[in-house]
Amino acid sequence: MKKVDLLVIGGSAGGILAATTARKVYGDIKIALIRDTNSVMIPCGIPYIFGTLKDTKKNIIPDGAVTNSDVELIIDRVTKINREDKNVITRDGETIEYDKLIIATGSLPFVPTFIPGYDLENVYAVLKEEEYLNEVLEKAKSAKNVVVVGGGFIGVEFAEQFAVDGKNVTLVELADACVSAAFDKEYTNELEEKLKEGGIDVRTSTKVVKINGKTAVETVELESGEKIEADLVILGLGARPNGKLAADAGIEVTRRGAIVVDQYTRTSDPDVFAVGDCAIKRCFFTGKDVPILLASTATGEAKIAGSNAFELRLVRENKGTISAFATKVFGRTFAAAGLTEAMAKKEGFSYITGETKTFDKHPGNLPGAQMLNVKFLFSKCSGVILGAQISGGDSVAEMINVLSLSIQNGITASQLNTFQAATHPLVTASPVAYPINAAAMDAVRKNCTILNAAK
Repeated sequence: MKKVDLLVIGGSAGGILAATTARKVYGDIKIALIRDTNSVMIPCGIPYIFGTLKDTKKNIIPDGAVTNSDVELIIDRVTKINREDKNVITRDGETIEYDKLIIATGSLPFVPTFIPGYDLENVYAVLKEEEYLNEVLEKAKSAKNVVVVGGGFIGVEFAEQFAVDGKNVTLVELADACVSAAFDKEYTNELEEKLKEGGIDVRTSTKVVKINGKTAVETVELESGEKIEADLVILGLGARPNGKLAADAGIEVTRRGAIVVDQYTRTSDPDVFAVGDCAIKRCFFTGKDVPILLASTATGEAKIAGSNAFELRLVRENKGTISAFATKVFGRTFAAAGLTEAMAKKEGFSYITGETKTFDKHPGNLPGAQMLNVKFLFSKCSGVILGAQISGGDSVAEMINVLSLSIQNGITASQLNTFQAATHPLVTASPVAYPINAAAMDAVRKNCTILNAAK
């Protein structure tokens, strides 16, 4: 029987950072991390295996992130948690005792078992396992026609990468726009136009009713009756929390299977914590359960869990998930954080927008310069930022991180209008028209116009 002070179940981003944070905070304690795969994929890098990287081994998180922190790495699978005895049982029959436990079991892809043919050969959900992905990669080599079902971030990125690889790609999305959960219509329109320019056949407001073939997929059948030829189908329909291990142990989970945690990531058992995709996500603005499963969110939670596992040393609770996203499609970057207009209207927020357009380098005729489109949402009464959406060059991805922090800290339009930014002609927009300042100023101007009209 093995005995550790802290046991972490799960070896992806959340598990790794929870274990290494605990090492830094608590020093010389015995920490073990157990995972059931020989290697760990970088989750967000998986689509790029199929177009840019061409090799799963180029998308692996090195084990040194764990072992160099003196965390014992165990390759095995936990099959049962015994909370009363404070131990776990593994697939290989080992018993590991713990003082504190962090569950970071992640998520599982949503598989549409209601679609006939979902289990045919060459139809793949997106599992984060190297051997599985190698199989998909091998099948993709000979595929000419690829259908991606699902137009969220994972579906869009897979579609783009297969197109980069020269495949004939069709992207099918049930909603009226791709990535509509993160962006308003003007941004989804722009993104879909980039996909089409890249040769992808984008089908929105379209339902897949059947996947046809004798043993392997041959066509994907739409509700209209149209059949699209397919040698390979990727099911990019999102993921669901993998909270079964916790649920079987009597730990509280939601109807969707997410482990219920408090603001310090503690579960209904005070000695058990949960982070990442397996744990509940509450909207920063409303407190409602939201299906936001991101590695970046997992790492933030992991730092809280790793710091507070034995005592509340980091009094920095998780006030809710802001949902910050970024993706790149055929050279154009799209990023968003917080509420969209559609979300704000649905939840009843009184808001005002601030918008601007400017080049991401100055002057705009520098090589590689792109036009930035920026849109902010602010509370009409308090001026606090509620959301941001940007498209443009590579600088967009880091700009959205500044805006995510601004949302988290309740920064106002006036503060963003006057915040001091570092600029340089080759890497940023002009200081005269710096987009964060300019979009915030647009909202201030609109609000002043409203106030003046009311006098």
